[in-house]
Amino acid sequence: MPTSLAPVSIDELRDIAKRVRTDIVTMVYQAQSGHPGGSLSAVELGVSLFWNHLRCDPANPTWPGRDRFILSKGHATPFYYSILAERGFFSTALLSGFRSLGSPLQGHPSMSAAPGIEMSGGSLGQGLSFAIGQSLAARLDKRDYRCWVLMGDGELNEGQVWEAAMAVPHFGLGDRIIAMVDRNGIQNDGFADTIMKTNPVEMWTGFGWHVIECDGHDMAAVDQALAEAEKPHDRPRLVVAHTVKGKGVSFMENNPGFHGKAPTKEQLEQALAEIQGGLS
Repeated sequence: MPTSLAPVSIDELRDIAKRVRTDIVTMVYQAQSGHPGGSLSAVELGVSLFWNHLRCDPANPTWPGRDRFILSKGHATPFYYSILAERGFFSTALLSGFRSLGSPLQGHPSMSAAPGIEMSGGSLGQGLSFAIGQSLAARLDKRDYRCWVLMGDGELNEGQVWEAAMAVPHFGLGDRIIAMVDRNGIQNDGFADTIMKTNPVEMWTGFGWHVIECDGHDMAAVDQALAEAEKPHDRPRLVVAHTVKGKGVSFMENNPGFHGKAPTKEQLEQALAEIQGGLS
């Protein structure tokens, strides 16, 4: 059975994370469009997941037994495409065409555009519901794959998320779905808690979930949290990763202005220097 589960060391994961951050800022600069802030905040979660926890085979991306990664925060495609390319689903050369006419790598993911994309995304709040459908299908097909869902904390304002949060334990899907929240505290219109305050730990616990918290930029802590989430439990699991929007680039960090804005040439040069210098 092909899997991605040969362990990768924490140091190796950190090196991959630097490559992914480099890809993100370069792609958004070249396109002069995209969402760098929420892509940079999710890097450790994505790298740990795709290299150490997600059962997959990049050479056979439609393998029926694969785990599904569902990007609910669908605007974070620079992060998603970079990870898929670095993991070997398609060539990293495609990244330079991000958001350009005719490229398969558009601003929001399309299942038919490139290998490894499990859900066509864009509208927020839909990923967990999609995972429920996938998981019910797995039960009917007698398959044991998991669905890993990455949500942004801004989309927790969506009522559909809470309907899905109730449905997962109701339908007994806690062994098939692991949810993750990239809790960077910023959404499109500003700081999340000033727009609609949420407390995912209390709220998800109240809906019957087992909540695991971690520092979303401590690679060892993230890897440990995902490993804990994989363990059998009598409740569905949610990983809340406390992150910084724009992590690794000083002028983007905790800056709502870089939710969806490209850097200038001078800013790109500064960003690349900081990423390579170890700020991330």
